Amino acid sequence: MPLLVMKFGGTSVASLDRIRRAAKRVGREVANGYDVIVIVSAMSGKTNELVGWVEETSKLYDAREYDAVVSSGEQVTAGLMALTLQEMDVPARSWAGWQVPLKTDDAHAAARIEEIATENINAKFGEGMKVAVVAGFQGIGPDGRITTLGRGGSDTTAVAFAAAFGAERCDIYTDVDGVYTTDPRITGKARKLEKIAFEEMLELASLGAKVLQTRSVELAMRNKVRLRVLSSFEDNDEHAGTLVCDEEDIVEKNAVAGVAFSRDEAKMTLLSVADRPGIAAAIFGPLAEAGVNVDMIVQNISEDGRTDMTFSLPVGQVARARAAMEAIKASGEVNYAQLGTDEDVAKISVVGIGMRSHAGVAAKMFKALQD
Repeated sequence: MPLLVMKFGGTSVASLDRIRRAAKRVGREVANGYDVIVIVSAMSGKTNELVGWVEETSKLYDAREYDAVVSSGEQVTAGLMALTLQEMDVPARSWAGWQVPLKTDDAHAAARIEEIATENINAKFGEGMKVAVVAGFQGIGPDGRITTLGRGGSDTTAVAFAAAFGAERCDIYTDVDGVYTTDPRITGKARKLEKIAFEEMLELASLGAKVLQTRSVELAMRNKVRLRVLSSFEDNDEHAGTLVCDEEDIVEKNAVAGVAFSRDEAKMTLLSVADRPGIAAAIFGPLAEAGVNVDMIVQNISEDGRTDMTFSLPVGQVARARAAMEAIKASGEVNYAQLGTDEDVAKISVVGIGMRSHAGVAAKMFKALQD
């Protein structure tokens, strides 16, 4: 029997009515001959509410108890989805992460998946179950305690299940009807993509596109799991949404797949730094220790043994970065003439594997910015 994984995000299961709509989609796939594994998020807003309860209860909370509380949102949704499917005469049952079991490391609140055991769910499929509804975002650690995978963990759960069970495809249902060339709320010229390569989707996700979580795309690319991004609120046919797949599956490659942008950027420049071996490590090591996420780095051509070093970073981390740079100057480890900061910066990123075979893309981009 072919297997399909279907993942429903928080907005897709935000109410009992929306859970019923999602269940009808699952029922249609069962009628089409599939066994289905459904991965569900918590109902929209529930995770934030649970986190708030934890923080109100304890300022210095135990991460293991945090996971026990926060994971409950997905378990509620899974039970409600299974009950709804049973009312539709679809044989279904719910599974918490520990019941599968989905095994993780012991990094509570940011755990990584190590193994998904397939025996229990496959045994139930063999007994006539048609739908396994699994609570996303959670697993069980080496100590037998519940763990959570961090924000966006339900996407990662869905892809991991698709890989472990050899699913034909993993459908991600969300509040958008696919992947667009840029944010359609910003410009009416944004175009929905029929297909996008894993590499392009990973780049867009890492640059801030919120359609898919970065870890889930990495996992899909590594395991060759075909993803389809669909809207929960539209009637979808077999060609709906955007397929995220191997580059080889895309016959005609566009030069540019998408444009991502961020306004939450800053730029920091160290003027007249000694150009010597190890200088970059002396600068960026302390930044890493301070928890500063450095993005782009530009170093000027050296003149008289001195150079300028510029890097971009999230605007919210400027104070930490400045403190780290002032500390290395005070210690004498790095000597520079001046430290400059610009917080009025936007980052625009053009993404596309087709740029490798198309000349002139950069020129067109800068001409568009000029105009």
